[in-house]
Amino acid sequence: MAILNVNPTRMELTNLKRKLITARRGHKLLKDKRDELMRQFMDLIRENQQLRIEVEDALGKANKDMAVASSVIPSEVMEVALMLPKQEMSLDIKEKNVMSVLIPQYNVEYKTKNMDDIYSYGYAYTSGDMDGAIHSLSLVLPKMIRLAEVEKSCQLMSSEIEKTRRRVNALEHVMIPRYEDTIKYITMKLDENERSTTTRLMKVKDMMIAEQYSKN
Repeated sequence: MAILNVNPTRMELTNLKRKLITARRGHKLLKDKRDELMRQFMDLIRENQQLRIEVEDALGKANKDMAVASSVIPSEVMEVALMLPKQEMSLDIKEKNVMSVLIPQYNVEYKTKNMDDIYSYGYAYTSGDMDGAIHSLSLVLPKMIRLAEVEKSCQLMSSEIEKTRRRVNALEHVMIPRYEDTIKYITMKLDENERSTTTRLMKVKDMMIAEQYSKN
């Protein structure tokens, strides 16, 4: 029996009962938080796996197209063609509170909505493979940003899940049993003291009655 080092008094018993109620309530809230975090974490893990497959496939295709384009277009022509991009992108980073975990939110905004602005060159001296590579990269970029957002969210949620799990275990296996054992110990002590007091009072009463009879 693991008990706390406290005086076995009624006041201490009342305080411990109050602490036990609070610990049980906190244990339930932390378990609910852990379970909800786990549910959302697993959703993000599945999305992360799917996004990674799509990103790797798209990057592989873009690399192949760029390699073919590099083989038919002189390097100086390619450098000039890609020197001055027409399209611009800005990234707005915010935070979202999920069960006390601040996970990132990346919002992408483009300078223009015209898809042709991804091509910063004329078509006369370039090949269709280069167009395909740039088009593939433009399509995969939002997925790469979302992948970064999801992976960072998974990392933060994983850390919070581990902290919450340790707190749940500490309450469930250490603090709550210790409070329960101490309450049981103090209750036994108080009952024992009460029985001893009752016994002493009965003996005193018997002695007083016996003394009264002896006088008569």
